[in-house]
Amino acid sequence: MILQDWFVYIVECKDKSFYVGITTDIKKRINEHNLGKGCHYTKYRKPVKLLFYEKHKNRSSAVKRELEIKKFSRAKKFDLIKNDILSCK
Repeated sequence: MILQDWFVYIVECKDKSFYVGITTDIKKRINEHNLGKGCHYTKYRKPVKLLFYEKHKNRSSAVKRELEIKKFSRAKKFDLIKNDILSCK
């Protein structure tokens, strides 16, 4: 059995709202969002821009983290994104 990494990601939509999701292929998923496929929320808010992602070893871990982030306030999501950008410098 081949283990596959999962990613939790945050995109910013055209209307400046955030969308949180999970995927195994970030580039493909962002492309799908921008083509209006697979997610009703982003379908009418495209284009989307990837702002944040983190890797998880399995789907279960990614889903738990996704649900945790979805409960964050907009300000807390922004802080998560900002801290990620700062840690990459």
